[in-house]
Amino acid sequence: MTAVGPGTGEGPDDGDPTELPWVDEHAEEIAAPASAVWPVLLRTVERMTAGGAAPRYARAVGCADTEAGGPRPLEVGSTVPGFHVAALTPERLLVMAGSHHFSDYALSFRLEPLGAVRTRVIAETRAVFPGLKGRAYRALVIGTRMHVLVVKRVLRGVRRRVESASAGPEGS
Repeated sequence: MTAVGPGTGEGPDDGDPTELPWVDEHAEEIAAPASAVWPVLLRTVERMTAGGAAPRYARAVGCADTEAGGPRPLEVGSTVPGFHVAALTPERLLVMAGSHHFSDYALSFRLEPLGAVRTRVIAETRAVFPGLKGRAYRALVIGTRMHVLVVKRVLRGVRRRVESASAGPEGS
């Protein structure tokens, strides 16, 4: 990792968010180089938390980060509801970390070049769910596969946007 966000005493940014327990990993292969995938990934991450529902949810569960803020495009220190950018290596790694009443968590996106014109985007989730309320929250979010559906939707969205952009006007 190239940088880690400032410690706030409120969650995984006090240490290395990649040290949290592993939850799951999903991947999508995209027919484009990492240089084309990276800016789309950043915009997609911002879009996934845009709108009125994300900040309301973030406040309801007591997230440390409840509003979008900081530099754009995303860089270390930027926030979106529920997350802050804990680490970033352009065209290689984006680590979004956060915390709330029921969990400390990190969602990392790794870009792996597959030759000159393909990229694998890997989304890895790590989290801890302390106490009885944390276990109940894990059952709700992870146990119901809600988390899997959201992460796969984000990955498919990145692939779709990148591949439709590289198809040009005829492919739109």
